[in-house]
This record gives sequence, C-alpha cells and structure tokens, in this order.
Amino acid sequence: MLFMVEMTVRIPHSLDPQVADKIKAEEKAYSQQLQRDGKWRHLWRVAGQYANVSIFDVKDADELHTILTALPLYPYMEMQVTALAQHGSATAQN
Repeated sequence: MLFMVEMTVRIPHSLDPQVADKIKAEEKAYSQQLQRDGKWRHLWRVAGQYANVSIFDVKDADELHTILTALPLYPYMEMQVTALAQHGSATAQN
C-alpha cells in the first residue's frame, strides 16, 4: 500500500542542542535505511519549513504506524497520513 505522509518537525528550543543533533543523526540513518529497503519511496522537503512530504510503500497501515512511531524525531512531529490508490488515468502503474 502507498501512503503519503506530511511531517512537520517542532523540536523545542529548550532541548539540549547536542541531544537534538544526536536525534537528527539517528533520524537520518533510519530514514536512509528505510529508503534503501524500498519502504520510504520518496522524500521531499517543503521549501521554507522544517517539514517534508513522503511516500511510503508498506504492507498495511499497521506497518506504516510501526515505522513512523520508530522515527527518532517522532515525539517532535505532527503528521498527516493519507492512503493512496492508483488513478485510472495514470500512464504508469506504481
């Protein structure tokens, strides 16, 4: 199943900068592994914001939930999840 996930990161200013940097490094490593594994298919930055729009290709909503809640930045994120379906007018099957 394909899901579009819009993520906005809101790290509190009170968080120790060294802790924040460690969490960001862990997030980068985890997200890149998910991309290599084919689970995180697309990742786009939203210009001018600490936010992204991503496409995940997972077995079901439960797998997506497991992946998202394991993100190191998850406690500092607001997310909007949308299930996607193939469009009848699309020229390519995804």
